[in-house]
Amino acid sequence: MTFARAMLVVFLPFACGYFFSYLFRTINAVVAPHLRADIGLGAAELGFLTSAYFLTFAASQIPLGMLLDRFGPRRVQAALYSLAALGAVLFAFGDDAATLTLGRALIGAGVSGGLMAALKAIVLWFPRARIALVNGWYLSSGGLGAIGSTVPVEYLLGIVDWRTLFVGLGACTFVMAGFIFLVVPDKPGTASGGTFRVQMRALGAIYRDRFFWRIVPLMFTCSSSNMAVQGLWAGPWLADVNGYDSAGVARHLLLMAVALTVGMASSGAVAGLLQRLGLSLSGTIGLGAFLFVLSQVAIVLQVTDRTYLLWCAYGFLATLTSLVFAALAQHFPETHIGRVNTAANVMVFSAAFSYQAGLGAIIGLWPPDAGGAYPAAAYAAAFWTTIATQSLALAWYLSPWSGRR
Repeated sequence: MTFARAMLVVFLPFACGYFFSYLFRTINAVVAPHLRADIGLGAAELGFLTSAYFLTFAASQIPLGMLLDRFGPRRVQAALYSLAALGAVLFAFGDDAATLTLGRALIGAGVSGGLMAALKAIVLWFPRARIALVNGWYLSSGGLGAIGSTVPVEYLLGIVDWRTLFVGLGACTFVMAGFIFLVVPDKPGTASGGTFRVQMRALGAIYRDRFFWRIVPLMFTCSSSNMAVQGLWAGPWLADVNGYDSAGVARHLLLMAVALTVGMASSGAVAGLLQRLGLSLSGTIGLGAFLFVLSQVAIVLQVTDRTYLLWCAYGFLATLTSLVFAALAQHFPETHIGRVNTAANVMVFSAAFSYQAGLGAIIGLWPPDAGGAYPAAAYAAAFWTTIATQSLALAWYLSPWSGRR
């Protein structure tokens, strides 16, 4: 298959689906005020509700990897997006925290293969020398979903209520399931064989690999905290700490999502440029993580009142640790890629659940004011916690004991 045809029948269907996957991930940052007003949710409830997406997403990863390696990305992802569509409709009709949490959990399980299935398909249909580049392009389609969840969603909420919006999103997700099932080809001879015991033995070998344990902790501390912040807590920070109204918050989230998309689209090209200048892919990942930590320190310390610049830097730099998937693809055999990526992703989304719920729990330790806003000290304490975990992971990544090559 030519590169152009692979882009059309493999890349495009998965990218369209990933747009909605990422939109679901980040939409609560804009919808949160409506959930607070209609359902009466507090910070801890809102954090747990939103993080249910990550909990079921993480729980799906290990079986997902086995299914992808055995049945291929087309059939697996079409079925999962149908489940996400059901979850969106259930969320739309939820009248209490429990129902909303269940709907959000089904969405998380349904979109759990949005990235992993595509990464598997990219490895199958694209040359390995171009995987980092194509991965970056694919991730940028998720960035477009993050953009869609900001000002466009804020605009739609001025026309329809949040319940109608989620019904529409469910319908679109179901259409994407059909698109993938009908258009994406299967590649003969690439399915992994063996019994469940054999597949689990291969998974065990992945988890015993020293390179895996050197690089993945850096990925899940940086990527997971970004998911928690961009998907929910950036919005309340901008409202409560910086004092922006809903339109100002949406504009910040939009620009952050644009920066995220640009970072995703250019990550492979940036890595290639730095490699030509003598910095390895592993070195690029470490540099990106270091700069991402610095961007968060700048936000917490409020080093400038130009908050748009701070959050754009945060969005752009958050994407560089996604190069871990390319590094893993270079290290492990093709037949194991589904399990390798999901073995990493289960930790990414487990940590995202912990970060998102944990940030809410920390912020909730401070009493809100009469208007429901939490103090700046509450957010600072929460954000310093994420910075500390990332710094520890970076120190391990750079240490001689991590088995770095």
